[in-house]
Amino acid sequence: MSIALRASRLLVIMTMALTATVALGQGGQRKPYSGYVYPAGGAQGSNFRVTVGGQHLGTVTGAHITGEGVAVSLIEYVRPLNNKQLRDTAKHVRTLLKQRWAKTRGKPAQAGDRKQQKPEEEQMELLELPDHPWLRGLESKSTEELRNLLLKLFNPKLQPNAQIAEWAVLGVSIAAEAKPGDRELRLITRSGLTNPLRFAVGRLPEVCEEEPNALQDVTEAALELPVVLNGQIMPGDTDAFRLRAEQGQQLVIQARARDLTPYLADTVPGWFQATLAVYDAQGKEVAFADDYRFSPDPVLLWRAPADGEYVLEIKDAIYRGREDFVYRISVAEQPFITNMFPLGGPAGITLTSAVTGWNLPCAGVELDTQPGAERLRQARWNWEAGLSNPRPYMVDTLPEGEETESNDTVTAAQRVAVAQIINGRIGRSGDIDVFEFAGRAGDELVAEVYARRLDSPLDSLLRLTDATGQVLAWNDDYEDKGAGLVTHHADSYLSARLERTGTYAVHLTDAGHHGGEEYGYRLRLSPRRPDFALRLTPSSLSVLAGRATAVTVHALRQDGFDGAIEVLLKDAPAGFALDGGTVPAGRDQVRMTLAAPPNMPAEPASVELEGHAEIDGAIVSRPVIPAEDMMQAFAYWHLVPAEKLMVMGSGLLRSAPRLELASEVPVQIVAGASTEVQLKATTDRALDKLRLEFSEPPSGVTLSKVTQVGNGLTLVLQTDAETAKVGHKDNLIVEVAITLEAKGRDGKIREWQAKLGVLPAIPFEIVKP
Repeated sequence: MSIALRASRLLVIMTMALTATVALGQGGQRKPYSGYVYPAGGAQGSNFRVTVGGQHLGTVTGAHITGEGVAVSLIEYVRPLNNKQLRDTAKHVRTLLKQRWAKTRGKPAQAGDRKQQKPEEEQMELLELPDHPWLRGLESKSTEELRNLLLKLFNPKLQPNAQIAEWAVLGVSIAAEAKPGDRELRLITRSGLTNPLRFAVGRLPEVCEEEPNALQDVTEAALELPVVLNGQIMPGDTDAFRLRAEQGQQLVIQARARDLTPYLADTVPGWFQATLAVYDAQGKEVAFADDYRFSPDPVLLWRAPADGEYVLEIKDAIYRGREDFVYRISVAEQPFITNMFPLGGPAGITLTSAVTGWNLPCAGVELDTQPGAERLRQARWNWEAGLSNPRPYMVDTLPEGEETESNDTVTAAQRVAVAQIINGRIGRSGDIDVFEFAGRAGDELVAEVYARRLDSPLDSLLRLTDATGQVLAWNDDYEDKGAGLVTHHADSYLSARLERTGTYAVHLTDAGHHGGEEYGYRLRLSPRRPDFALRLTPSSLSVLAGRATAVTVHALRQDGFDGAIEVLLKDAPAGFALDGGTVPAGRDQVRMTLAAPPNMPAEPASVELEGHAEIDGAIVSRPVIPAEDMMQAFAYWHLVPAEKLMVMGSGLLRSAPRLELASEVPVQIVAGASTEVQLKATTDRALDKLRLEFSEPPSGVTLSKVTQVGNGLTLVLQTDAETAKVGHKDNLIVEVAITLEAKGRDGKIREWQAKLGVLPAIPFEIVKP
């Protein structure tokens, strides 16, 4: 429908379609979302198509992928079939099947007992169907393919999920020299960027499953190794692949499922729980795995017993399935590290860690311990035999030593100094490592284990005892909110103030009484070392040019650090601005705003931030790591780190008024009274059309009135003395919308609101009257 725009609104009104898109994208309810990509990777030097399933993707224009050497382009957007289209498709396919049945019976298409025929089947007319990938070329599909299509469209086991009902089909081209490893893939829409999806670039040849490929259906020729297998598990589905192996091959069969999609909000336990099984030519199961140690993704370390063909099967442990149950399975004689020791070392000191495992060309690898980077690091070693599995390790500034056996009892305890890292192992079932040290009255001791966070299977248990053997403190599991991919926080942490001078002991063991060479750990014994880490959510931001959007910065405080943290942009592109960039003392999270430049290019930009705080008289800097706040199994939330913070701008509604804070900050909000906040505008035109409201305001503070005063606006805040907390510091986040008008063909004036993002964050403190 054409729309006549009123001349008096030309400065602030774009076309209705584009403005509505902005309103939906900035409003939050219609933020574009991507739930899966299939296949979730490809080989160097290959060109192929991928499907991204998500929601609110109707304005998709392209895609962005991190790193060099990979190009992505939009091929088409696919809207889900509505109920009428589904009914028409079912009729169409049934008509095709009936025609074929009649032809094979040698009868006219309309022959038979008319009383038993439905009216639509009597006519035998093929309906016009929408352009959908599944419906193209129906007439050339086999009878079996048509039946499978009906099952796919009307699978009674498949629970519809609107979050992954839409598709974007992308063309992917990976250069031969593209660096192998994981990237982040985001869709670009006119409503903004989607959340990132993991996308792998590999060296091995790749294949995608072709249904039906259940165990009993596998008839294709055996695949040669090495290979990467890609597929999706649907409800009750099992996928199988025929492989050719040679006797003695030390194959690493590694599935990536939960690793690709860490958390599913609406499934229990919250991810695709894959299982792997290998069958010989006689159908006998010769290998099976449903996990790898504590990781839900299974790994089979399997030596082929004889030359021949084998079948590899993957399924969900409880036969669930959906389009986002995506997997990649690598089958190769590739390096795989099962054990590494030590699990880190001191910063700036050359260190080689001993490794054992499968297909390793050497017994040790050198760790990157250069000072200044994050303490928790990850390495993936690139040997001629291929890339190894990634292994995390820790770099610290404390002195380090190693555990020495036998130290299983207090009488045989290993004497250590406080303020050091001890590298050790729980070497056997029931092993207890005891470390004795001298303490003084009033000392504050921290004992912390890094094991599970470093891929050790150890489930640690810590106890602190005095010279008489009395237990003063103990801990089994301690949650590290910075370890967003860990669901069982099995590492221990305890903090205690020593009451008297004397001898103390720390006892470390496995809570399940397990042990072995792989049960390594790093034990920190030290006074408190106040510190912090920072996360920012979400990791994909969309903002109108020259305006702001809200972000949340999470402060992960360590060893009792309780001070304020200043957050700043780091080498940001010109024109970006961060407002409200302070995490007040004692706060664990604060919403801030990031503003884009008025001339921001349409391409997504990478932005970095860092935090600064004064600790013990020194300024400490820590990076702000972008993350996604992901839900697991309807209830649990995790901060899952992302590679990049990506920001995309839009040039729509550039002419709408922009507002800036005119009052001094922090604004002093008086408890039990009203407080005014002054805003100045770039123009007084259309100020009366702006609509402002609080987003997640503090308790007891409301926006009671907005008045226009000259070339600006005044916000009148009302504070309830009983519910407002005196001394509370935070940022006010104010959402801005503009009311637009248009005359339709019927002559009626219609109004709608377009979101303009948020005002720059307004720092405040609630004070006494």
